[in-house]
Amino acid sequence: MLEFIIRRCLQAVLVLFVMTLLVFFGVNVIGNPVYIFASSECTQACLNAISADLGLDQPIWEQYRRFLVGLVQGDLGRSFTYGIPAMTLIWERFPATLELALAALIIALGVGLPLGVFAGLRPRSLFSKAIMGFSMLSFSVPVFWIGLIMILVFSVNLGWLPAIGRAQPVNLLGLPVTFLTLDGLRHLAMPAFTLSLVMLAIVIRLTRAGMSEVLHADYIKFARANGIRESRVIGVHVMKNIMIPIVTVLGMEFGGVIAFAVVTESIFSWPGVGKMLIDAIAVLDRPLIVAYLVFVVVMFVALNLLVDIVYSLLDPRIRVGGGAR
Repeated sequence: MLEFIIRRCLQAVLVLFVMTLLVFFGVNVIGNPVYIFASSECTQACLNAISADLGLDQPIWEQYRRFLVGLVQGDLGRSFTYGIPAMTLIWERFPATLELALAALIIALGVGLPLGVFAGLRPRSLFSKAIMGFSMLSFSVPVFWIGLIMILVFSVNLGWLPAIGRAQPVNLLGLPVTFLTLDGLRHLAMPAFTLSLVMLAIVIRLTRAGMSEVLHADYIKFARANGIRESRVIGVHVMKNIMIPIVTVLGMEFGGVIAFAVVTESIFSWPGVGKMLIDAIAVLDRPLIVAYLVFVVVMFVALNLLVDIVYSLLDPRIRVGGGAR
């Protein structure tokens, strides 16, 4: 296990270096933020002064060298717009996005697993066919359309839930969260459900497929022949085996939910990192854009490693170290 973790960490460093190269140069060849921050009456000398103040007067390779030095020190630059470290802004907004993503994951697992298990146990029933139709619909319908329809129905017509924004957070172990209050749950309900739809559909389909395969395995037949209760057969023997592909897919999907919750956060004006990225792109805030993308790369690499470790815990037959021991 230790050899595997060390090897993956070295791979992660290489991936991070390549991605920083692509991200930095990709962002820096698009547009010129100097013209955004300059007034219409700004002279060439004024433009040069702004460029020097933003650090854009240096050659691109020198800018990248300074960026790498800062990256090693944990400094990804200062936001052009706010004038403070980019990572400070990201960490200020990240708890809101993490709360939204965790709520979406809980909804996906809490609803998707029971529906998938039922669809696998009764594949020919009308309700099972309705469940699979719902999962297909969740894949097909655009997220922004679902969000707008939910706002129209539950906020405009019924007036049950607030349409936009996040409730006043409270501190939980130093983190600002809103799910501890009723108003926070009301604000969280629609964006979390909207964000959970893709994961929900994935959980339903993977669970049903796993149930259909595992239920006919010899060890399940043997367990039933030995008189083990059906609830234990399903809850322990079946679920333990079908959770491996679910953990794999949800591990990566969860990273994608955090990284690309841009549409949902924009529709519901949720003050997370996704909405911050949209605002940064609008003004070409290069340090903030690069810092966010590097943060996403690090998060995906960490989630990959975590998923592989969970693999070995779920199934002792998996030897991530290279061979059987």
